[in-house]
Amino acid sequence: MKIVHLANHAQNVGNGIVNMMVDLACMQARAGHEVTVATSGGGFEALLERHGVRHVHLPQSREPWRLPAMLAGFNRMLRQCDPDVVHAHMMTGALIARFGVLRRRYVLITTVHNEFQKSASLMRFGDRVVAVSRAVAASMAARGVPAERLSVVRNGTIGTPRFTPAEPAAAARLDHPAIVTVAGMYERKGIQDLLRAFAQLYERFPTAALYLVGDGPDRQMMEALAQELGVTARTHFTGFVANPRAHLAEADVFVLASHKEPGGLVLCEAREAGCAIVATGVDGNPEMLDDGNAGLLVPPASPDALARAIERLLTDAPARAELVAQARRGLETFHVKHVCDAYLSLYEQTIEQSQSVHGARKAVHGVHNSTTP
Repeated sequence: MKIVHLANHAQNVGNGIVNMMVDLACMQARAGHEVTVATSGGGFEALLERHGVRHVHLPQSREPWRLPAMLAGFNRMLRQCDPDVVHAHMMTGALIARFGVLRRRYVLITTVHNEFQKSASLMRFGDRVVAVSRAVAASMAARGVPAERLSVVRNGTIGTPRFTPAEPAAAARLDHPAIVTVAGMYERKGIQDLLRAFAQLYERFPTAALYLVGDGPDRQMMEALAQELGVTARTHFTGFVANPRAHLAEADVFVLASHKEPGGLVLCEAREAGCAIVATGVDGNPEMLDDGNAGLLVPPASPDALARAIERLLTDAPARAELVAQARRGLETFHVKHVCDAYLSLYEQTIEQSQSVHGARKAVHGVHNSTTP
């Protein structure tokens, strides 16, 4: 197949949507397909080239005045690639792929990564709408996407081409017990709740350290909160780390405190690393943790519940060991090849359905235009 992936950028900044798209494009090229990624560019371009994926510079923006240039660039790319499948991972790409041409021969696949955004409703224009969890699928169904056009493919990063054995993660020497999160510095990621939970644990575990791996617009606010809570000395804001595996390997407890999390890639990374995991029971988190068998689930926006769960894992060694063992079971479903195979199967099904529909329309059109002797 000839496949085009659309996203706003290809920057290596910890964006889960971009990471997933890059993994998928590389694996599809490895499987023998002709794959193009069209974005405004970024640090992943060299990786894509190494894996035989063509990158086309196609800036995508919500600003209306950029629309003519986007449409011109998109149609120029279509003439060059003549794709069978266009796979849009963000709203802008979905719209230009759906409405940017008068007649199209490709099928449009849209993946809903962040259904909590109002603009996620626009992803319904795909011939096939893919949700990254059952929770996201239920939300999109409630927004009017018919069941026959809706599928679920769970995210996975095990075996990612973004990391190779020859490229080990930088060593991370952490103080213990180490409580680690890998998340953007956003309020919706619940960083403030984790800081408040850590403040409750601080007196009982004076040697404990909290590692906040990630960056974002709310970092300064979170640093101010850490100071206000009196935990600055034992709290480490590491900034963005491209390969966080060393931090995960050293974690005594891994925490994802998100208020919204459709299908967090970091949870399968934490499972692969053998982490004891605490996560909020929101959106796709329970599915990523086998409905709570592979990690402790707590309510969102509840520092008290977070603190109790973390304390349990720090003090109950048997319970922690059992949770780690559970987390390492069934990881094959999180392998990038599994994700790739699932999408390729959906592509083929959607193409077949599209051809059947077009064939039926042509037949009906022929009947209507036939003359009766």
